[in-house]
Amino acid sequence: MRYVEVNGVRLSAIGVGCWQFGSSEWGYGESYADGEAARIVDRALELGINLFDTAELYARGRSETILGRALAGRPAFIASKMAPFLPLSSTVVRHAHASLDRLGVGTMDLYQLHWPNPVVPLSQQLGGMRTLQREGAIVHVGVSNYSLARWRAAEHALGGPVLSNQVQYSLVARKPDVALVPWAAANDRVVIAYSPLAQGFLSGRYDETNAPGGVRRNNALFLPQNLRAAGPLLETLRGVARTHDATPSQVALAWVIRRTNVVAIPGASSVSQLEQNVAAADLSLSDEEDRELSAASDAFHPLRGRRAFSVAAWRRDSRRGWRRPCGTWSHPCPGAAPGAIFAPDGTNVA
Repeated sequence: MRYVEVNGVRLSAIGVGCWQFGSSEWGYGESYADGEAARIVDRALELGINLFDTAELYARGRSETILGRALAGRPAFIASKMAPFLPLSSTVVRHAHASLDRLGVGTMDLYQLHWPNPVVPLSQQLGGMRTLQREGAIVHVGVSNYSLARWRAAEHALGGPVLSNQVQYSLVARKPDVALVPWAAANDRVVIAYSPLAQGFLSGRYDETNAPGGVRRNNALFLPQNLRAAGPLLETLRGVARTHDATPSQVALAWVIRRTNVVAIPGASSVSQLEQNVAAADLSLSDEEDRELSAASDAFHPLRGRRAFSVAAWRRDSRRGWRRPCGTWSHPCPGAAPGAIFAPDGTNVA
């Protein structure tokens, strides 16, 4: 395992994201929650992983409970997150103690604000964090899904370092490249990359004829158009993977953690998948391979936002008359603009 040392903290470059622990939306079932999750934690510790990330939102706290029982007091860097519903100072403190109880620990290594709440002043939110630090209930403060400006404002409100910003970061989610990653590298902070494999999109297992179900069904990346458009990027991943006798997933993870002061927290459906994730920490990409992957990523332009929503809505409502002009959505339609999708009244909704 490779480690990242930042602000006095030593973190494994690959951690374990625990969203799937006990969460029904992943469809793993009770046998996973009651057995495989603990085996994943055991093996992760054996392989040198020390970073485990969970949240009170995951399975309504059950993820924290499963993780706490699996760790059973063994040394680890435990990170959890508070859902920012009216995060007044007293609420932050109360929720943190509830998470500590579920985790079965007296001190949490990192407590994060899960999403920005623009209504409650940061002075209130970070005031609660400051109280928790004084109590010894938490060691470090983090945020999640924050812009750089808001991350820096959180530091000002705390009056001390906000160690981390947990954001979506992968070869198909490159926004952190612009400001967050450079600032973290220059200021002894860390970016924690969630969905570093884009929920398996970068694994190469899926295509337009084989899309996943479960929670991924709501991810616009898995629209057939996007799976088809990703062909060149996935082929680049496969090519680099062949060079290293690795998998596309391992190459995608290696690309993420090659960035300075960036760690990744992929989930794992099994011990075998965990072991494959960990192996990515030992995969050394060349500068040329990094540039090749980045260029393939830059060339991928998936449907997002309104257009992706329109396509998804059409697929969902196709039985009620939504259609492409030629009656199909999986191929270009003669005489129609690329990407055109029409409602029953003829309106182009794409």
